[in-house]
This record gives sequence, C-alpha cells and structure tokens, in this order.
Amino acid sequence: MTVATRRETPLTEDRFLGGRVVLRQGADGYRAGMDAALLAAACGAKPGQRVIEAGCGAGGALCQIGVRRPGVHLFGLERDPATAALASENLGLNGLSGEIVAGDVAAGFAALDRPAFDWAVCNPPFFDDPGALRAPAEAKRGAWMADDGLQVWLDFLSLAVRDGGRVLIIHRADRLADILQGWSRRCGSFAIRPIQPFADKPAKRVLVRAIRGGRAPLELLPALVLHDRSGAKHAPEADAILKGEAALEV
Repeated sequence: MTVATRRETPLTEDRFLGGRVVLRQGADGYRAGMDAALLAAACGAKPGQRVIEAGCGAGGALCQIGVRRPGVHLFGLERDPATAALASENLGLNGLSGEIVAGDVAAGFAALDRPAFDWAVCNPPFFDDPGALRAPAEAKRGAWMADDGLQVWLDFLSLAVRDGGRVLIIHRADRLADILQGWSRRCGSFAIRPIQPFADKPAKRVLVRAIRGGRAPLELLPALVLHDRSGAKHAPEADAILKGEAALEV
C-alpha cells in the first residue's frame, strides 16, 4: 500500500545488528534504539510466517526482524503517515519486502481487513497518564504517550494473531501486572524475561511473550543484564544479542 510522502525533516542514518541494518530516522522525535533491538531479537518467527508490528515507527524493529529471520512476511502499522513512509523506505534500503500502512492502533485490528498473523509485536508508548511525567517535546509525544491507554495496544495485539499465534511486547517493568491482566482473557503460556541495567539493579524493562489460547504455566526466564562493571559498552551476552550474533529466547 502506498503511504503519504515523507515530510522534509533532518534525518540521521544509524546502524544496527553490527552494521547489517541501516535505518534512516528523524533527528528529532522518537528514535529507535535498545528497546527496538531487544524486541526484534526476541521475535522467533519462522520462514513463511507473518509478523505485524503495531506502532512500527521508522521500522527499526521490523527491519531487524527481517534481517534476523529471513523468509518472514513483514507488516507494519504506524499512525504518522510521514513516519510510515520512512519505514517503507527503510525496508527497501535493507533489501526487505513488506507492507507498511498508515493507521491507528485505536481503530482496532479489524479495521485493517487482514487475515490473522502468526506474530504480533510491539514497543508501545510507555506512558498513558499525562501526569506521570513531565510533558515530552511535541515531536516525541506520540511515541511516549499512549493516548488511548495500554489496554488498547494489548487488545490490538491479541486480536491480530491466530489461535496459537504469539504476541510479544517490551515495556516498563512496573507495568508487568497490567500486561498479564490485559492479555489474560485471550492469551496464556506467558514467558517473561526481565531486562536489568546491571546484575545488582532492578529490572527497568520486561519482554513478555504470550500465546493466544495458550494454557501452559507462566515461565519467569533468567534476566538479561545489559551492562557489567568492566567499562565495556555492553555485557558480553547483551553485546552478542545486539550485534545479531545471538537470539534472545522468550
């Protein structure tokens, strides 16, 4: 589907997966980084399977999924038409095929008129209470504030997959209870991987994977520790994951 032409705005060209993924993204506003990389690393889609990302931005996670998982079919939904156009450009820049559609998660999955996917992934806005943080810059507001609340995103993901399909989200660790509750009606077989900045610090993020209709017991997986005290940028396990040399099983 053709999306609106990208507005003229300063862009940077960034590299992920040890340089294998090139991403053009706005110099201002939301920029894909660690969370998108970890989300992509945790997506275990197999060749031939269909993956949808809700709120795909400029395609940071989607492009990394495509490079990590050759043969998957990529689909991105992004509310801002200009950013959606940029995501489409980034797919092509990385030699990937897929479809990017400009649309709002709040409209619901049915509004897309697409068959159910095998995987639905998301790195949603982390706040839905404007009083919970100092107001972000206007260019970043859409990426930081979930105007319709977290549950809208959780419902979209759980409705976007077939029975037995996987849903995957990265979010703040303090929203874990809300995620489990929000998916409990349609999903089960939860797997949770905490993401800690250091081994002796509490988790700031969680990756949560669930299966639509799943009934297996919840699994609390070992934490991924991003940094150690050696002075290196990342701890060895995290470094291998971010470079695409290892997957992040969830």
